[in-house]
Amino acid sequence: MFDLPLPIHPTTGPRGFSPVFAVGDADPKHPFALTLSRRTPADLMSGRAAPLVLARFATLADAMQGAIDHAEGMATDATPQLLAILDRDERLVLAGADSDHAVAWCHPVTSAAEARGVVTEASQLRAQAGRAAAWAEPDLAQRLRHRADLLDGRLVDPLWRAFAARALQVAA
Repeated sequence: MFDLPLPIHPTTGPRGFSPVFAVGDADPKHPFALTLSRRTPADLMSGRAAPLVLARFATLADAMQGAIDHAEGMATDATPQLLAILDRDERLVLAGADSDHAVAWCHPVTSAAEARGVVTEASQLRAQAGRAAAWAEPDLAQRLRHRADLLDGRLVDPLWRAFAARALQVAA
């Protein structure tokens, strides 16, 4: 029902960096992909706005550690970016924002009713962002869109909800 694709938000960070991952993590047979959203105007116009796969991992724990390693390698003044872990069928398993050398994980929704509430709230934030952009407030619009993206990060695929919530409990 809520098998939605990963939301894509604008990134202003540097392109072409090399993540700090082991060489074997590019194996396409691994079920978990650590992805980074990209939505620059050039990517949108060329059709390359799909999430950028940073690395693939055999386990969710390894993918979570890979996200933490990625966040530790980010510059301190970099714009927070939404990292997502997708399964091999490109379903959202877990998402989080990297900021200040750490990852703030988005806790998955627990029910379809909660998911509907999250979708409604994210839509309202995006509408507010549109009005802020029309009022020549680009910074406010960007913050509102980022908050909406973080809410969308809670829309974990129903198959993974309980597992992702338990993984976050173990990690804490």
